Amino acid sequence: ANIRGGGEFGPKWHQEALKENRNKAYEDFIAVAEDLIAKGFTSPSKLGIRGGSNGGLLMGNMQVMRPDLFGAIVNAVPLLDMKRYSHLLAGASWMAEYGDPDTDDWQYLQQYSPYHNIKRECKYPPLLVTTSTKDDRVHPYHARSFVNRLKDVAGNTGNEIHYYENIEGGHGGAADSKQTAFMTVLYISFLNKFIGR
Repeated sequence: ANIRGGGEFGPKWHQEALKENRNKAYEDFIAVAEDLIAKGFTSPSKLGIRGGSNGGLLMGNMQVMRPDLFGAIVNAVPLLDMKRYSHLLAGASWMAEYGDPDTDDWQYLQQYSPYHNIKRECKYPPLLVTTSTKDDRVHPYHARSFVNRLKDVAGNTGNEIHYYENIEGGHGGAADSKQTAFMTVLYISFLNKFIGR
């Protein structure tokens, strides 16, 4: 989608969505999805998205910000709790990117902390969250706690929430090519089930 905050167009493009401007990345992604629908390329029920790590933060925000816009979401080794991220594994090294949640930065960080923005009794698109027990960059706590909170807070609204935790593999989510193939089949099968009809 070439959203602001990525590295596609150099340092300025990346810096435009740092810290208090992180919302621009999510606004850009939403605009791309809306444009695909407006131009007739797809519809919300057929639009699936997938991201991991920082892209998992993007997926988590799409889940809670615009549940009406997507037919299915795959979220891999995600960063989802922006209040605790800096205290887990490599999280402290990302404060230049996101900010420090233990300061006034929390005022804007909470706006894009998916864990903190799950709405009660909301119908969310089908979700597959994958993580690795041995992830040494993004702690599996993010995936585990988000799924648990989503089940608790969203209530009995028929939400399809699927979770898979590989006990190997680190931040890549798979330890070898066989596991990589399994993870690929897992998410493609999930997407096929919910948007491939």
